[in-house]
Amino acid sequence: MMLKMTLKSYPFSSFILCVILFLSLMPVPETKLNDVPFIDKWTHIAMYGGFSLVLWFECLRQDKHSCKNITTWCISTFMPVILSGILELLQEYATTCRSGDWWDLLANTLGVVLASILACTTLQHLMKK
Repeated sequence: MMLKMTLKSYPFSSFILCVILFLSLMPVPETKLNDVPFIDKWTHIAMYGGFSLVLWFECLRQDKHSCKNITTWCISTFMPVILSGILELLQEYATTCRSGDWWDLLANTLGVVLASILACTTLQHLMKK
């Protein structure tokens, strides 16, 4: 029942979560983008910022005043950061093709914080209209 409610309430976030889980645990292919400085960190900021922003959007869609709600903050901000830490630990200790990195966790957290600021300043006002 809870899973069905979550998938119904947060369909886009659930999809993005599955994509992040898959990408976080699969081997990383070599590409020409590897030559771009800090491409890995920019990717982490974008992935987790996007994930958090979609979570905020889906929470605000259900309750226009949820920026003041502690549950929304837990779902949209703290949960992605905690998930990020768990995935970094899984990469380090449960895979042979990936390694955990504190700088990745920091980049993920930066993405989530930026998304939370954007959601509570801009997205909330846009959705009220």
